[in-house]
Amino acid sequence: MKKILIILLLVFLIINTGFTNKKEEIRGVFISYIEEKEYLTNDQEKSKINIKEIINNIKKSNYNLIILQVRSNCDSIYKSNIFKEKLDGLSNDYFDVLDYFIQESHKKGIKVYAWINPYRIRTTIDTSSITELSPAYKYLNTDYIYINNGIYFNPSKKEVEDLIVEGVKEIIDNYEVDGILFDDYFYPGDDVDIKDYNEYIEKNEYVDPKTYHLNIINRMVKRVHTICKNKNVLFGISPDGNISNNYDYLYADIYKWLDSSDYVDYIMPQIYYGFFNESKPFYNIVHEWNNYIKNKDIKLIIALAMYKSGNYDKYAKSGEYEWINSKDILKKEVLISRNLKQYNGFSIFRYDNLYGNNINDNQKEEANNLHQILN
Repeated sequence: MKKILIILLLVFLIINTGFTNKKEEIRGVFISYIEEKEYLTNDQEKSKINIKEIINNIKKSNYNLIILQVRSNCDSIYKSNIFKEKLDGLSNDYFDVLDYFIQESHKKGIKVYAWINPYRIRTTIDTSSITELSPAYKYLNTDYIYINNGIYFNPSKKEVEDLIVEGVKEIIDNYEVDGILFDDYFYPGDDVDIKDYNEYIEKNEYVDPKTYHLNIINRMVKRVHTICKNKNVLFGISPDGNISNNYDYLYADIYKWLDSSDYVDYIMPQIYYGFFNESKPFYNIVHEWNNYIKNKDIKLIIALAMYKSGNYDKYAKSGEYEWINSKDILKKEVLISRNLKQYNGFSIFRYDNLYGNNINDNQKEEANNLHQILN
């Protein structure tokens, strides 16, 4: 009975969608370092052909934004005097991938946001792969580096904060990016900065560890937003779709960010849930995010999970087979989201699940159904 009521509600909302300004709808596609490793080969001319094909595919389906991962693991796909390590597999004299993407995308009327993982250094715990070209190298075997299911910078270090800010400044000073996007990795663990915290409370008025962590991230985010604003570049963050995870575990203070003009221009929550997810149903969660935006100038751009299509969703409980049984989930999610006051668009995670060689039949149908409403 519950599912029938949900279906009826969805049908009503889709039929009565109030979104009318479709020309301004942001329609983004994430291109991660995983795709970059696949499409950027030793044959640089072939790589440029691959990039043009990526852009043409995106344009053909009426998307208008590429979210390009320019720094995934303390490295770069652009000319950098700070992050001199290149994406794994690329030589130091490789062509400027970011510049090429921007030039070719702008020719097609497609915007480019530079997507950054601010604190992550490696996804493994193997420090031997960090070379002298990396800004992380000089911090090895110090408390500036935190190792736990990966290698990360310690957010509480002022030098680390400066590094992140200067890294963004380098991009916006030298490239015509339309926006900067930070991923959802912030504090990598509660014990990353115990020494710094104890030193702080010895010298300052007492704050609890959670408040200390939130303040550290807020300070960094505010600085990045300021330099982006000075260059008329949009700045946003793509946090975990689970609202409490951000505040309680990653120390991403979304409540403060969405109630202010000092932190973000847009928010891109990863609402990777179906309608029948038992604990996090899409309809409820997307409305929660919309309602948390108190500063009406902040735009809501929803990140959607094409990668789940055709796959078992083990955390959805009674909705575990929804992504297998349904092939128009993303279409419905976009149509419903268009009713929200702060809605400004959506983005699809990720390119290979739309156009890759190994997409499943569900993903093909899911994409076709979604693209019907983008004409």
